Amino acid sequence: MAALARARGPLQLRRRDQMSPVRGVGLTDEIMIREKTMLKGMLGALALATTALTTTALVPLAAVAQEFPTRPITLIVPAPPGGGTDVFARQIAEAVEPILKQKVIVDNRAGGGGTVGTTLVAAAKPDGYTLGFIWNSPLTTSPHSLTVAYTPDTYASVMSIGYSSYVLCAAPDFPAATGQELIDQIKANPGKFTYGNDGLGGTMQLAAERVFAKVGAKVRPVPFGGAGETARNFLGGHVTFYGGSLPPILPHAAAGKAKCLLLTSAAKNPALPQASGLDDIGLGAEETVLWWGLIAPAKTPPAVLATLEKAFMEAASTPKFKEVMEKQGATQRVLGAKETGALIRKELDALGTVAKAIGIERKAQ
Repeated sequence: MAALARARGPLQLRRRDQMSPVRGVGLTDEIMIREKTMLKGMLGALALATTALTTTALVPLAAVAQEFPTRPITLIVPAPPGGGTDVFARQIAEAVEPILKQKVIVDNRAGGGGTVGTTLVAAAKPDGYTLGFIWNSPLTTSPHSLTVAYTPDTYASVMSIGYSSYVLCAAPDFPAATGQELIDQIKANPGKFTYGNDGLGGTMQLAAERVFAKVGAKVRPVPFGGAGETARNFLGGHVTFYGGSLPPILPHAAAGKAKCLLLTSAAKNPALPQASGLDDIGLGAEETVLWWGLIAPAKTPPAVLATLEKAFMEAASTPKFKEVMEKQGATQRVLGAKETGALIRKELDALGTVAKAIGIERKAQ
C-alpha cells in the first residue's frame, strides 16, 4: 500500500488552498496569471503578423510608384512620320527621357485617320509602358463619322501640349480685310462660296461649320486628302477659301498669295497676325482647334499616371519645346490630366452636335 501511495503521490493535484511556487499566490490564481500571459502573447503575435501582412501588401504599390519606369516606354503616334504630330512626338520624347531616365521609343501607327493607333493604345496593357501621342481628331471628331473601338472611358488622359488654329484664307483680291468682313461677305452670298477642308467629317469641317451655323452662314465644303492638297487646290483657284492647319499655308501667306482672315481659335495667332480670332467677332465660345496630347490605357495605376503627367508636363514646358511649337505655327498651352480629359469630353459633345446638324453619319471602318 505504501508503494502504491508513493506511485500515486506525484499524480495528485495539490489542494485548492495549497500555495504555488510564487510566494503568496494560490494555485488557481497562478493558473489565471499564466493564461492571461499566454493570451497577451498570442494577441501580440497576431498584431505583429497583421502589421507584417499589411506592410507586405503595400510594398509592391509603393515600389511601383518609386521605381516606374524601369524599362523603355513606347509612344504610339497614329500618324505617318514627318507631319506636325510626329515632329512634336519625337521632340517631347527626346525632352522627357532625361526626366524619366528611360528611353522613349516613337512607334508610328497610321491608318483610319488616327483611329488605328488610338485603338492600339486603348487596348494596350495598362502599365504605363505604352502611351499614345495623339492629335484631337481621333478622339473628338472621328467617333462621329466612324465606328471606333474606344471611348473616353477606355483611355486615360495624361496631359496636352498646346494647339494650332485652323484658318480660313481667301485670295489676295477677295473683298474682305478682317474676319468680320469675311463673315459678312459669306452671309450676303449664301451658298456662293466654297471652302476646302481636310476630309469629310474631319475636324476642320466641323470647326468651320460650328462657326457658320452660329452666324447663319452657308458655304459649300469641298473635302480633300489633307491640308497640303487643300492648299494646292486653293492656290489653283478650285475653291474660294483655304480651310486647314497653318503650316501648309504660311509660306503662301508670307508670299502674298493668300489672305488669311479668320482663325478657329478664340485668340489670335502670332504666326498670322492679320487673321482675326473668334474672340474678335464675339464667337470665342465656338473655338475648335487642332491640339495634341498624351493618353494611356484605362486602369493604368494612378501613381504611374501621376509620374507620367508630371514628367511630360515638365518636358513640354521647356523653352526649347515652345520654340519647336512656334516654328510649326502652334501655341504652347500645357494642361494636366484633369483639364485635358474635360477638354476631350466637351469637344466630343460639341462636335457631335455639329456632325448631327450637317447630316454626317457614322460608318464602319
